[in-house]
Amino acid sequence: MNTGTCNELIGNVTQGHCCFNSNYGFRKESGKCMSCRQASWSAWSSWGPCSVSCLKGVKQRRRRCDGIGECRDPEKLGILQTTICEDIDCCPEQGGWGEWGPWKPCSVSCADGVSSRERLCANPPPKCGGGCDGPGQDLKPCSTGDICPTHGSWSEWGPWNPCSGTCKKEGDNPPSQERRRTCTNPAPSSEPAGRSCQGVDTDTQPCDFLRMCPIDGGWGAWGPLSECSVTCGVGQRFAERNCNNPALKYGGKFCVGDSRTSEICNTQTHCPVDGEWQEWEQWGTCTKGTYPRPISCTKKTGKQSRERSCLFKDFDGHSCAGSPVEHRLCYDISSTSERRCEKPARWNEWTEWSFCHPPCGPGSKQKRERLCVPDLPESENNIYYSGKPRFRCPGLSAENRTQSEDCPNVPAC
Repeated sequence: MNTGTCNELIGNVTQGHCCFNSNYGFRKESGKCMSCRQASWSAWSSWGPCSVSCLKGVKQRRRRCDGIGECRDPEKLGILQTTICEDIDCCPEQGGWGEWGPWKPCSVSCADGVSSRERLCANPPPKCGGGCDGPGQDLKPCSTGDICPTHGSWSEWGPWNPCSGTCKKEGDNPPSQERRRTCTNPAPSSEPAGRSCQGVDTDTQPCDFLRMCPIDGGWGAWGPLSECSVTCGVGQRFAERNCNNPALKYGGKFCVGDSRTSEICNTQTHCPVDGEWQEWEQWGTCTKGTYPRPISCTKKTGKQSRERSCLFKDFDGHSCAGSPVEHRLCYDISSTSERRCEKPARWNEWTEWSFCHPPCGPGSKQKRERLCVPDLPESENNIYYSGKPRFRCPGLSAENRTQSEDCPNVPAC
């Protein structure tokens, strides 16, 4: 039995009482969370990332078995699947730099600046997203020999002076505060003459952020306990109180503590457990009429059926939706000692590549194959073929019937 994570814990009860509701789970002394329901497979997780960033690798996905008992696995899919992936069909290759270009003119018209030159990453060019090692631009200092004028610029605003009051008075304008700056960052030059700063050196704002004296909140009385949150199994009852005795005002502190409290309630009643369909059994024999009579190849139609079981229903839970039996029309094409049914045959197309096996560790491979199948005409009116006729395909070499290849970069188990 696999485990999951417990959340929304409601308290301590016996395991039996907890599992009155099959949708609940219980936490063991080891800290593991165990489900109350019968064992069933989770959905497959999303495929993980490719094991390599370029060329072929593998990706994996997982599922888990949750609940009491063991999950059925007739197809032997297990808990881990691995398949080949290829995010990019090539890996990056670095290129080489070409020759440096000529130096460009100085970046300024007076005083000192920089000059630059460039080179191209094309000798040879990079491939598949690669680049070139090193910079593509080279810089060196340059000078025009001319002095530039210095234009005045404001310094940063100084800090705000304290407000002219400590709180706002109702009906009056709020207090105000000032800050200043100077034209010294830098100061304008005199030779050659620079421009002075534009704008004002003083800024004033109202102290709107001042507030009334705070009043802290106080808790009112607890309200009555609510009804139990569930009608079966274990739930909770809640009571609430308000932070209004007194109510907080003007930025006062909220009440300390919880506004809601709870206690466990036990209905002593098991919750209904709905039934769950099991996998369909194999299709039965294709027969004609109430008493089984032979059907010769595809000349006559018969019927066949298959069944499935609805398990785990208990405590007045719902039965499984749908029918436990399924019927369909069929042609009995099986070949026996009493009746020979021979059909032409053909090799089908290659199957899809299988999942990698083993799904982790060394020696992982995937395979595909071509199967010899009877060449049956397309049936009409939803009539299915049942049984195995006698048939034989023309000869085909082993390498043209089965193929396999290694799964690269498979993670360790």
